[in-house]
Amino acid sequence: MSIPVVDLNAYSRPRDKVEFIKVFGDAIREYGFCRVVGHDVSSKITAPAYAAAKQFFSLPDATKRKYLVKGGAGQRGYTPRLVESAKDREIPDLKEFWHVGREIDWENPFSSIYPPNVWPDAEAPDFRRSMLDIFDALEDCAITLLQALGVYMGMPEDIFSSLILNGNSILRALYYPPVNDFKPIPGAVRAAAHEDISFITLLITSSASGLELLDRNGNWLPVDAAPGEIIVDTGDMIQRMTNSYLPATTHRVVNPDDSGKERFSMPFFVHPRPNAVLSVLPNCRGSDFPKPAPDITGIGFLNERLAELGLNKL
Repeated sequence: MSIPVVDLNAYSRPRDKVEFIKVFGDAIREYGFCRVVGHDVSSKITAPAYAAAKQFFSLPDATKRKYLVKGGAGQRGYTPRLVESAKDREIPDLKEFWHVGREIDWENPFSSIYPPNVWPDAEAPDFRRSMLDIFDALEDCAITLLQALGVYMGMPEDIFSSLILNGNSILRALYYPPVNDFKPIPGAVRAAAHEDISFITLLITSSASGLELLDRNGNWLPVDAAPGEIIVDTGDMIQRMTNSYLPATTHRVVNPDDSGKERFSMPFFVHPRPNAVLSVLPNCRGSDFPKPAPDITGIGFLNERLAELGLNKL
């Protein structure tokens, strides 16, 4: 199985736009995943970010815990090992991570809602700039991809992309330590099977393999991408708005054969602004569809899911 790949540049070329929308939309509908080239998230942006992440995660545990944010459900700053678990699963994942959100000032309408970013400037001086550069580049890419999905669904181009304007999107710098760093935890894996909360998630090519998706036939398939490609997958929010026409795809990160191998990854979770209303599309209602879920705000949906992940305790 090879997940389809699309060239993002094609969306801006009138002669290629229709084909891009169909290939991308069909890939999302069939696999829930697609590979993207032709974007502006180059190695000039990603390499410094991975270097800064490695510098931070190599710090002593006590130093990292200085940046553990209390409140905000872990939406900013550091989350240590064995804290997050998949929905409906008690065994924690074998990972630690750092969340970066939108940089805001007091004039931002959501300044009282969004937790402020925190930065390990003293220990990792390049961390702040490199993470913000990736955040901005991935958001630009996400806008185009959501526009394409809007057209694919037969709706106005901005039906999804307009909801992420000033949204609470999150860049997660993930570190999967060597598995043999942990005491044996029966059944524990790097990331247990789950679906993402987001509209879509953009994943920069990781430092090691291990990502797998659950296909429509119930088979686990490896998700491999070439260096420089971005992997895109659909999340719970777009599944809700399309009444499962574009389903959120279950995926996981399995433990490596070599338990002494570490892994770095950087997913970008594309979220709406807090007051955006997630409403099932009009053409995803009726006798051919399940009963539509009730409308819910972006912040309402996010808080529900964070509680299910156990992050509301942070």
